Amino acid sequence: MTEPNIAFVANLMADPSRAAMCLALAGGEARPAGELAARAGVSAQTASNHLAKLIAGRILRVEQQGRWRYYRLADAEVGHAVEALAVVAPLLPRRAETDGIDGAAKRLKEARTCYSHLAGRLGVALADALVAERWLEDDGRGYRVTTKGERSLRALGIEANGRRAPVPARRCLDWTERRPHVAGPVGTALAELALRRGWVRRLRGTRAVLVTPSGRTQLQRVFNVRYQEGAP
Repeated sequence: MTEPNIAFVANLMADPSRAAMCLALAGGEARPAGELAARAGVSAQTASNHLAKLIAGRILRVEQQGRWRYYRLADAEVGHAVEALAVVAPLLPRRAETDGIDGAAKRLKEARTCYSHLAGRLGVALADALVAERWLEDDGRGYRVTTKGERSLRALGIEANGRRAPVPARRCLDWTERRPHVAGPVGTALAELALRRGWVRRLRGTRAVLVTPSGRTQLQRVFNVRYQEGAP
């Protein structure tokens, strides 16, 4: 059996500019090259070279919309890999507080998307509630959807154990909380439900999301999630 070439992927991610681009795309959204260049602090030409390498390495894929090209992570597995690297990575030196970096970091820590599911304090609180309410069982390695969970998710329009979801719920170690949130098809469906019903809304230009007042009420009513922004 051939071993995976981890060094090849590590070399692609070793460049700070390419790493910054991947982290900017970790929420699952597609972004234009100009925005990614700004995030990485490089010129458009340099960004184009970096993006070409990431596409060739199957880390990113490009989508054409009219005359515009948008870039996103290749798939959910890449998103999980980026999040996992963030868990073990040291923090970058803090920039001047006047540039708003502290506020942006706090928003990401509170609530964000990790590829296609909810992460941060909100995501971890949701995972804790699903286990406490016995929708999910956590054996320390992964999640299993219980019979109660199947019924409850189905009532929300989510089929937990359909043929397309052989592993319906999975653990994803949260890089800011150092505890798991719910990934996999169930995690994606729950995030889509929260966005569709207006429980959370995206903050433009970032993968951070904001829990709305009605969202706090509904998350507690439906899942018994006790979440308050800024709480310890």
